[in-house]
Order: sequence, then C-alpha cells, then structure tokens
Amino acid sequence: MITGDLKSKIDRVWDAFWSGGISNPLEVIEQITYLLFIRRLDDLQTLAEQKSRTTGGAIENPVFTPDQSPLRWGAFKNTAPEMMFTTVAEEVFPYLRSLGGDGSTYSEHMKDARFTIPTPALLSRVVDMVSDIPMQDRDTNGDLYEYLLSKIASAGVNGQFRTPRHIIQMMVDLMAPKPGDEIVDPACGTAGFLVAASEFVRDHHADALLDSAQRAHFHASMFHGYDFDATMLRIGSMNMLLHGVEAPDIRYQDSLSESASGDAAKYTLILANPPFAGSVDAEGIAKDLTRVVKTKKTELLFLALFLKLLKPGGRAAVIVPDGVLFGSSTAHKALRRALVEDQKLDAVIKLPSGVFRPYAGVSTAILCFTKTDSGGTDEVWFYDVQADGFSLDDKRTPVEANDLPDVRRRWGERTGSERDRARTDQSFTVPKADIVAQGHDLSINRYKEIVHEEVEHRAPADILADIKALNAEIDAGVAALEAMLG
Repeated sequence: MITGDLKSKIDRVWDAFWSGGISNPLEVIEQITYLLFIRRLDDLQTLAEQKSRTTGGAIENPVFTPDQSPLRWGAFKNTAPEMMFTTVAEEVFPYLRSLGGDGSTYSEHMKDARFTIPTPALLSRVVDMVSDIPMQDRDTNGDLYEYLLSKIASAGVNGQFRTPRHIIQMMVDLMAPKPGDEIVDPACGTAGFLVAASEFVRDHHADALLDSAQRAHFHASMFHGYDFDATMLRIGSMNMLLHGVEAPDIRYQDSLSESASGDAAKYTLILANPPFAGSVDAEGIAKDLTRVVKTKKTELLFLALFLKLLKPGGRAAVIVPDGVLFGSSTAHKALRRALVEDQKLDAVIKLPSGVFRPYAGVSTAILCFTKTDSGGTDEVWFYDVQADGFSLDDKRTPVEANDLPDVRRRWGERTGSERDRARTDQSFTVPKADIVAQGHDLSINRYKEIVHEEVEHRAPADILADIKALNAEIDAGVAALEAMLG
C-alpha cells in the first residue's frame, strides 16, 4: 500500500475535488483517469522519440505531431494554472476524444471524455499530484489507483458494488491462475478480479513471463472483462494498465444480452461477483441462456452464463447471493442440479453477511466449480466463514479474527484430511448422495450439525425449598419490623 506523502497528497486532492463541487467519487476517479491517460500518451511519444534518436530513423507511430506539442503533458504541466486550464479544456480533451487510438483498448474508452474539473487551481493541484507518481514503478501505480478506488463508497445502480480486495485475493488464491489461462469477468466493474489474477501470475509464474509468446499472451489475450457502464470500463482499463497489463480485452458488452450470445466455451477461468439485484427485461436476454434456465433473475442468468462461457475443464470462483443455494423455484433447482450432476461442484464457502457493508448487508457465498459436462461431483467442501479480518458493521474496522487464511489452508486439504472432519466443525465435506437426498440444496445449514451444550438444572423441589426459606426469612423480618414499630 502507498503511505506517507503520496497518500496524504491524494487525500488533499480528494478534499479539493469535494470543496470544488465534485462530490461523486466516480467522477473524481474518472477525471484523474483522463489525466493519467494524457500523461501516458506523452510517455509513449517520449519513448518513440528516444528510439528514433537511437536508430536514426523517423519517429514510429507518433502520438503528437510537432504542432500538437503544446498538448503534451510535459508542456502544459509547467504553464500557469489559468493557461493550463484553457489548454486542457479547449485543446487536450477535444484531441483526446478525436484520438484514433494508440492501438490500445484505452483510447477506445476515452472517446467520450468530458472535462469537468471546475477551476484552474484544482487542475493545477491534480496535475502536480499525477506528475509526482513514478509511473515506471508498476507497484506504486497500482497501489495508488487501488487507493483511489477504495474511496468509492456508494453502491451503483443494478446492485453493483465493489468487491472487497481481500475477498478477491482469497478467491484468486484458491483458483491459482496459470500462465496459459484465459480469464474472464463478465461484469468486471473496476477490474479488481483481473488485476488480482495478473498479480498472482506475476508472483507465482515469473519465469513463464520471460518467454516472448507467453508474455504476449499475458498482455493481450489472457484477461477479458465486460461491463455496460462506460465509466467503469474507463476505470477498469486504467486499473489494468497501471498494474502493468498493456492491452487487456476490456470492452462494452451486456453479458446477458442476445448481442453477446456468440461467446461460448472460450475461457478457462471465471472470477466474478456479478450484480444480483432484481431482474432484467425478458426480451433482451440471450435466448441460449433462457433455454437453459427460464428466469429473469440476474444471479441465475449469470450462473448459466458462467457455465456457457467456460471451456470443458475450465474452473470458476463466483460470488452468489444465499438464495441461489436454497431457492425453491424451478430455475433455482435446475441450476443447482446442473452444478452437482452435470459439472463438478468443488466448494460452497459461506461468507458472513457483513462482508459487503457498507454497500449491502446481503448474505452471500462463493461457489467454486469445474465445468466437465460429464459430472464428477463426489463430495462438496463446505466452509462457514465467521470472520474476515474486519468488523461486520458499516465501519469495517480491522479486527484480529480472520478465517480467510484457514480457508486457503483447508481448501488444499478438501480431498484429504477435510473428509475426516465432523459436520460440527467449521469446514467439512458432504457426499453427493446426501446433497441429492436434500433436493440439491446447497445451504450449509442443511448439513451442519449443531451441538447443544448440556446444561444441568437444579431439581424443582430444591428451588421451591429455597423460595420457601426466603419467604420465611422475609416474613420474619417483616414481623420484627412491626414489633419494633409497636
């Protein structure tokens, strides 16, 4: 995490946005994202110029023509605030919108860029802050952006809310992405899952990235994220860029719609926390999804989508609302049956209901499964997470109790020593036959055994004797008091 001067500088800029009339965190992050992109364009031009000087050739793929040099970050950042404001508002942003692209997904997301920073003084402060970011340092860039994203403190529309980073990290650790994976989040938001997956691959498979073909796959074809919120796409793209992924496939797509129905059996790993509030317009839903499950509920449609998107052998760790585990509708039952009978359901990890506070108090669970199309579920591993290292109220302050390291450790033992655990324990396995006998209900409470502590009570006769003695004592005291009073 970033600390010290840089963190306090961001906090001060955030306060300046607030006092300058921009109180929407998403808008603040969006404006900073534009400025980061403008600075990146200048860096690309500088690299091209250095290469030209070294080789003695012409500048390849110039971002700026000579007469556009006043639009470069390095040029306007040193001008007076008023002049800088005029240049950015009247020249840089129109240039940004007209940009054919540097060949990346980022420029595509900048085509409707709007400049809303209200004053020259605020722009000057933000430009100073962005200039101070050491953009050669991937870790600092990523941490800084994560810190900005942590300030998104309100739920969006359609049940979207930010997944806590430590929950994302645990899900990524359980799935352990490999260099050859093709990873998708069909409702990617700020691309938190994809960023964590990219960091996992860097940390655990550093040697694989030394291979040129593997490196090309990592930067251009390993990570895929879809969303239909243009602001989120911009932020998600920049999040990936600042974490060192050069050309991820982050694009506009309503994953449940007919227009996206061509995607099938394309990915080897799905990491997702899709929006699961309400229902969608039946006419817009992809027909191949409604053929699998007749419903308008987004959480069920996304589950059907995950099964469709995975290649055989592909795996998934996805967050679902509790209702998916025990809902009694035909669609609920059909999907649970498909997971248990037709695919390989690996685990159900119940999360405490405060995990998503302050955005929502909904109860959720993580489903981990592998697509086989031929079954394979022998036993399902259940874990009842009671604590995630933070208080479960709206404040979410750090606390000592944390089951997540234990979840990681026991996940590796789910086909070994975990099978010997009793159903009174925090984690245990349940044979498929038991789940079938319960109508494919996946609620942990259906299988967990509660041990009631034996309490010994005194015999009623003894209690009555005590009451009589006490009453006799009171009567004696009252009689003595009456005698004293005459």
